[in-house]
Amino acid sequence: MVTTRKQARPPKYSVLLPTYNERENIALIVYLLVETFEKAELDYEIVVIDDNSPDGTQDVVRQLQQAYGEDRILLRPRAGKLGLGTAYVHGLKHATGDYVIIMDADLSHHPKYIPAMVKKQQQTGCDIVTGTRYRSGGGVFGWNFKRKLTSRGANLLAQTLLQPGVSDLTGSFRLFRKPCLEKVMPLCKSRGYAFQMEIAVRAKRMGYTIEEVPIVFVDRVFGASKLGGAEIVMYLQGLATLFLTT
Repeated sequence: MVTTRKQARPPKYSVLLPTYNERENIALIVYLLVETFEKAELDYEIVVIDDNSPDGTQDVVRQLQQAYGEDRILLRPRAGKLGLGTAYVHGLKHATGDYVIIMDADLSHHPKYIPAMVKKQQQTGCDIVTGTRYRSGGGVFGWNFKRKLTSRGANLLAQTLLQPGVSDLTGSFRLFRKPCLEKVMPLCKSRGYAFQMEIAVRAKRMGYTIEEVPIVFVDRVFGASKLGGAEIVMYLQGLATLFLTT
């Protein structure tokens, strides 16, 4: 009797895209994602978590569903603007992939770096791959001096107080093993951009392994940045909480 071994199914990647007033950007970022995954021959889905954008972002996503298929483009809206961390929690509930990629929908993160992130994970077997602006080959394009100073200062302060072993704590372009993200995310209480810092720090403290891939961050062309004084205050509050509790 001849037995045949079942061929392992290739891994699937779920991209979580939180959106609020991204009508001008969502079609292009989805196109670039689809092109990247198809060229790399990777199985994927794109989960759009829209916080009831008044600019018609959801209408554009529905058109994209018609073009690419509802199995590839998943629209999972929420009633209102409820925060970045909870958007990821909501999106994760609907993700069916083995790996989860989080990134910005405003074209600041180019999907062309995803194959390098996938390759890094496959080579090292790590739990998280994070894009970094602060290693050789990485950088920032389109920021003024004040914005660069704010980002550098935020990272330096976090490095000094938390010693996480990650060069870009405030970056939001990351690839996770899904079980890792499911374990770490419920523990994170920070809101806004501090969420990115907290999830990396808690994952490291829990023994999960993190690798880095250099990326170039490009400031948004369309729409308004969500970074403001309130976000900076929340970041500092989150930093203080992590310093005292981890």
